[in-house]
Amino acid sequence: MQQTDLDSKVLRVFGKLAFDKQRLRMSQLGKRGIPAYVGEWLLDELVPGTGELTAEDTAKVLQWADRYLPRPEDTIAIKNRLLNGEAVKVLTSVQVDVVLNRNRRERVAKMSLLQIPDAQIADGLVEKYPDLLNQGLWGVVELISTPEASDGPPVAVVNFRPMQATVNLELFKEARREFSLGEWIDVLLTSMGYNPFVFSEHEKILLLCRLLPLVQKNMHLIELAPKGTGKSYIYENISPQVRLVSGGNVSPAVLFVNNATGQWGLLARYKAVVLDEVQTLKFEKPQEIIGGLKGFLANGRLTRGGLHETASDCGLVLLANIKLDSQQKPLISPLVRELPDFLQEPAFLDRIRGLLPGWRIRKLSSECFAAGIGLKSDFLGDALLALREDLSFDERCGRTIHLVGEKRYKRNEDAVQSIASGLMKLLFPHGEVSREDFEHYCVRPAQRLRQFIWEELQTLDAEYRQYESDIRYEILWD
Repeated sequence: MQQTDLDSKVLRVFGKLAFDKQRLRMSQLGKRGIPAYVGEWLLDELVPGTGELTAEDTAKVLQWADRYLPRPEDTIAIKNRLLNGEAVKVLTSVQVDVVLNRNRRERVAKMSLLQIPDAQIADGLVEKYPDLLNQGLWGVVELISTPEASDGPPVAVVNFRPMQATVNLELFKEARREFSLGEWIDVLLTSMGYNPFVFSEHEKILLLCRLLPLVQKNMHLIELAPKGTGKSYIYENISPQVRLVSGGNVSPAVLFVNNATGQWGLLARYKAVVLDEVQTLKFEKPQEIIGGLKGFLANGRLTRGGLHETASDCGLVLLANIKLDSQQKPLISPLVRELPDFLQEPAFLDRIRGLLPGWRIRKLSSECFAAGIGLKSDFLGDALLALREDLSFDERCGRTIHLVGEKRYKRNEDAVQSIASGLMKLLFPHGEVSREDFEHYCVRPAQRLRQFIWEELQTLDAEYRQYESDIRYEILWD
């Protein structure tokens, strides 16, 4: 199907939930440091429609951005306006924390872009938008300065309008019936921001595998690739419930829980946590981190020193750059040798579901980005996250896929079943799939991703060589 025909079909089936991806790129909003799901919402509010932006549309968007979308250098001016008694409206991310100690018992709003760590916020807003308490939300916030006599924070949030799509999972599932498998793959890729018409089928499936941590609980992956393949692109643009960490310090308090305050870390508050360019991150107390991660990856429990404990279905994704030879194959073996030393521990790697061979995806050029119509990023992200709760796919894959051989390894089977379930949710959310397509698009890719991990383990540790080197499976089709 040609691009224009697919565009028309997406518009007909999804209506207002569809978005022309070229408009975001033309708007230059990405240069203002906002994720795609925010930029698309803003464009749909200000200049709805399809096709290239006109000069008037672009001017309108940039004028609005200059007024309501603060740059880092605007923070002092905004605080000065508040000091002068002016009510200020801005588009920013807001996260609410609850302070409970002997001296303070209140909810405070954190707006890091504005360098405001503790603003007052009305209880009604928190009750109306509970996600403010978890990963936070992007939206238009109205701020005022509180009276000097107040004992609370000097700034208050008096109004908040979030940007969010309405999740309709049944619509998403039923819409799948309107598309062939090839069309649906292209719709998903366009929605992710890619141009599907420049990638091979193999590359398309690998790109879609980046969505596995959204649709599948406790989906832990490693992707190794050279620079320029866009490893982090989708994670910073798909959903506010995905947290990308791309610099700075990573500590046990940041990942697990701060024992001094009792505040839960990233793995408890987000659906997926992505550590980008792990070679450049600074890990504090690496042995404590790896010990906590091994327990979490194995059983989904978060704890630190036994003081706090909770369950989490968050997925952990590690992204790392690797070097390639002249044939564009990895230069170093085993592959994980380019990870920090403490992340090469076999007991840790064993708990990772699969390794995504990002070196098999072409480096991104201008032609690789979407120019057609896909789903709005926030709708896609919310629909995929909602699929996490549909365990019928997991049950089906659990009774359908079994490893074969005299010496099978249980974690291999669990990983293949989980990855296949995630791919089935992505490609066949309506639940209808032939045996041939199920094997080709779900089971084989799952086996390959786990096989990479298995080969690393057998290279690193002789203990794993007592098991069969190749992961083989059978499909018990109903």
